[in-house]
Amino acid sequence: MSETRRNTRQSHLALAKQVLSVALERGMRRGDHLPEQTFSEACGVSRTPIRSAFKILEENEILEWRQEEGFFLSVAVADQATKALQALEDAENSLARRILSDRAERRIDEIQSVSALVRRYGATRNTVLLALKILSQDGIATQLPGRAWAFQPMIDSPKSINESFDFRLTAEPQAILAPGFLLDAKRASLLRGQIDDFLNIEEDRITVGGFRRIDTEFHNLIAQCSGNRFVRGSLLAHHRLRKASRRGSSMPNFRLRQAMIEHLEILDSLERNQFDLAADQMVVHLRRSRIRRPEAANRGIPPLMRGPRA
Repeated sequence: MSETRRNTRQSHLALAKQVLSVALERGMRRGDHLPEQTFSEACGVSRTPIRSAFKILEENEILEWRQEEGFFLSVAVADQATKALQALEDAENSLARRILSDRAERRIDEIQSVSALVRRYGATRNTVLLALKILSQDGIATQLPGRAWAFQPMIDSPKSINESFDFRLTAEPQAILAPGFLLDAKRASLLRGQIDDFLNIEEDRITVGGFRRIDTEFHNLIAQCSGNRFVRGSLLAHHRLRKASRRGSSMPNFRLRQAMIEHLEILDSLERNQFDLAADQMVVHLRRSRIRRPEAANRGIPPLMRGPRA
């Protein structure tokens, strides 16, 4: 029963892959009929999402629709179907990036209808919906009642940057202080190696992009290790939005190196189970990062909120 509930939450693209997998497992060949009820039962979902999955497969020439007969397999070998689905998945990811880029550049408004996005990008309705689903999983877009979607405000203005730091100064130390924090030792070790590599590269080879990749991994690690699921979920969503909002800003190399050293110091404290110290170090780290951004300077810092440790 739990497997059925999980399947009902899958995207139509994932369900399309599942449909194809069932067809191949059953040895179906080109020209074989795919009954909706049969695949509904096999995949543990109702017939409505099965029809959507069939439509995706039809659009990619894996299934063929025949009037008053239904859907039929139109490929002969598994490789053809697998490649077609991979191409579709790449298309959704590409469209999601295009939508996000246009939103960041203010080329599209905060509220968008699916039909407007279909017209703008010349894509099918299903492709647009799947791209929006990708963005919704990253906390960037939310479906409104009806057919409209709302995009979260980007963190790209002085006010939003300040609000982001306000939130992080409360939530990131609390992620560490919440009872049940457990550092993922394997990920922390891999991250240490990346930080050491960054600190050892020559000055003229330092890039903001390289820093951001490691910085994102570090802050995601802290969030994911938190024992409070609500703090964890809120921070991970916020970090995804931060990553999506980054455009063209720069920081001096000495600050990039300093931030990396601060990451290592926080990891040192966490590995010694010195959570209070690690939380204080996180506050200092975030304050320094904030000062290095002119848009976020000269702001008061909210007091650190701490919860009791078990």
